[in-house]
Amino acid sequence: MMKMKKAAALALCLALFTLLLAGCGGAAGQSGSQTGSSGQPAEDVLTVATSPDFAPTAFVDTSKEGQEQYVGFDMALARYIAEQMGKTLVIQPMSFDACTTAVSMGTVDMAISGFAWREDRAENFNLSNEYSPSDDPNLDRQVIITLKAKEGQFTAAADFAGVKVGAQTASLQESLCREQLPDCELTIIGDLGTGLLQLKNGDFECMAVSYPQAEVFMANDPDIALAGFDFAVEDSGTVVVMRKGADELTAQVNEILAKAADEGLMGGWYAEAVELAKSATASEVVFDEEGNEAG
Repeated sequence: MMKMKKAAALALCLALFTLLLAGCGGAAGQSGSQTGSSGQPAEDVLTVATSPDFAPTAFVDTSKEGQEQYVGFDMALARYIAEQMGKTLVIQPMSFDACTTAVSMGTVDMAISGFAWREDRAENFNLSNEYSPSDDPNLDRQVIITLKAKEGQFTAAADFAGVKVGAQTASLQESLCREQLPDCELTIIGDLGTGLLQLKNGDFECMAVSYPQAEVFMANDPDIALAGFDFAVEDSGTVVVMRKGADELTAQVNEILAKAADEGLMGGWYAEAVELAKSATASEVVFDEEGNEAG
């Protein structure tokens, strides 16, 4: 009899505990009980990781504050995706390599930061369909920049033998250097802004970047020029990176990308981003893995 009373008391306690959890918003792990940094339920918020040191794709407009300071082609796309989903966008700035880590850990919904399609990314993440603002072949170019005094001196892979070349960690440019410039002395850099300073300081002679980034660097700094070498790459756009298995979200993003392309929106976003990247208020800001502004 005593054992039956104890069992009944235990059952009552468990029931009361369950009701208490329900009154507090439900068990952990239910999206409806969670809130984003905006104070809204997580289901009403779209969190996007980006590395805002990559003009004209993602950078900072110093004339603005808060979420509005993150600008560029990909940031316009992120806002459009959130709008189409009926969600509030929360951009989480961090280092480039931390973006994919945040996706895999589930701390953000997606990463939008000039990610090129790569086989290893396709194996480890859900990738959206490729997108591009236009059919301009220059958008797909991957190039080498150097100081103006050495413009045109590096035109073939053999010219890079023993030459120090900088490339951003975990980037397409790093992969291309390893594959197509095997005799160079590859120097891994954390962010492009710091890399540019290292280039000017003589830490390395050349740096691998996308052509749109090279255009911004050359427009803002007369000491920077093309080295004369283009990597061999297949024409491709960029992708949104999502967690492996997020098939429903991926399908939704692909529908939104197709709508933006059909409405001809991407070309306008890109043109605005290029002009803003050349303005006095444009800045490529570096963040660490935890989202704190570096330096």
